[in-house]
Amino acid sequence: MIGFEYYNPARIVFGEDSEKKLKDLLKANNTHSLLLVYSGEFIKKLGIYSVIEQAVGELGIGFSESGEVVPNPDIDLVRRLVKEGKEKNVDFVLAVGGGSSIDTAKAIALGIPYDGDVWDFFEKGINPKSVLPIGVIATTASSGSETSNAAILSSGEWKLGFEDDRIIPRFAIMNPKFTASLPPYPTFTGIADILSHLLERYFSDERNSDTTDYLIEGAIRALLVNADKLLKDPGDLNARGEVQYLASVAHNNSLDAGRSADWGSHRIEHELSAQYNIVHGEGMAVVLLAWIKYMAGKKPWRPALLSSRVFGVDAFNYSEEERAYKLSEKLSDFFKKTGVKTSLTELGIDEKDFEDMAKRATRNGSVGHYYPLNREEIIDILKLAL
Repeated sequence: MIGFEYYNPARIVFGEDSEKKLKDLLKANNTHSLLLVYSGEFIKKLGIYSVIEQAVGELGIGFSESGEVVPNPDIDLVRRLVKEGKEKNVDFVLAVGGGSSIDTAKAIALGIPYDGDVWDFFEKGINPKSVLPIGVIATTASSGSETSNAAILSSGEWKLGFEDDRIIPRFAIMNPKFTASLPPYPTFTGIADILSHLLERYFSDERNSDTTDYLIEGAIRALLVNADKLLKDPGDLNARGEVQYLASVAHNNSLDAGRSADWGSHRIEHELSAQYNIVHGEGMAVVLLAWIKYMAGKKPWRPALLSSRVFGVDAFNYSEEERAYKLSEKLSDFFKKTGVKTSLTELGIDEKDFEDMAKRATRNGSVGHYYPLNREEIIDILKLAL
């Protein structure tokens, strides 16, 4: 194991009627002026909006809102809400929804106390002097942003991330009932997103990390088992709850203990979703399958290990390289079974922008830690993804 430091102060409030604890949570955070960010009218249909209205009303909290968040959130909305938040002396940002709403809230929480342009944090890596507190009511199971220290934001063709422990939400309310009405597509692209976070952490070059190896393998097994349950019964609240909690487990950084995660595949997918506005989870499925095929010929030991331990591919019958290829096949079968696309061709993407995307991805040097990728190697992986 390599040395590590782990910190995550997020309070998880999980289960039926967990949203009813919102008032106490806002009071504990000494909230006086709250900005709510979400996406569309669904929060009213789920009854969440009325819970928020009641809590802020009883506590006498100033209240403003925006329901304009879209997938792959853009800097322009954040800039406008930062301006409004400053005018209204907002001191708490509440996100309702999934990763897009949460990352928007995180960016707003960075921007309101800052005198410059909020994009500075993402483009220049500015260290914030202060950050407003953030809370989350999760209605999807995918990004894990509800307990992570990261936010992803787009500006034109650029899709960049920012990490700081101060943007970890103070609390995350998780009622599996809120995810039960999700159609199959967002359910299973969300599961693909969760799986991508587990795989990125598993693909580490650290050979002495038994504890987190087995924890990640167990989380992957649990995710696959509960995905199968949801294929059979989309209304299975126990399976919904397992998947929702796994989203947090996969991305709260606890599984990074003693190892260095890869993240090369995410950097490649961020270029795809910035360029083509595809769904992140589906993009990750496509990129990871190609990445694993590429690693089978370059550095197969980690994919081969996972292939044997989770999917039972026998090391006696298959070489390390063959087992890595088998992992790509097994995961491809899983994605196809859940209706998630597995190639760029299915997404209507050809190779005309590969060079530009690879150039942007490597603007600060090679990407990935397990096997650092240069521009040409990223292009090779994108070609494998066609």
